[in-house]
Amino acid sequence: MSENWSEYVGYLASIFVILSFMLKDLKKIRIVNLVGCIAFVVYGVFSGMLWPVIIPNAILSVIQVYHLIKKD
Repeated sequence: MSENWSEYVGYLASIFVILSFMLKDLKKIRIVNLVGCIAFVVYGVFSGMLWPVIIPNAILSVIQVYHLIKKD
């Protein structure tokens, strides 16, 4: 893999987040968005601790997990 593999993770994260806006089923939206947020956290960590990327996506990940596991 190339030296800038984290850049590819960032692009993949963007694709997942955009895809989550195209879905209609709320559970699928949350799962796809969660994958994107986790990928953005990984991207932020391996791209030099980009806190403006890491913090909001980590918070959004926790929110998505909370809504996925809570009982309605």
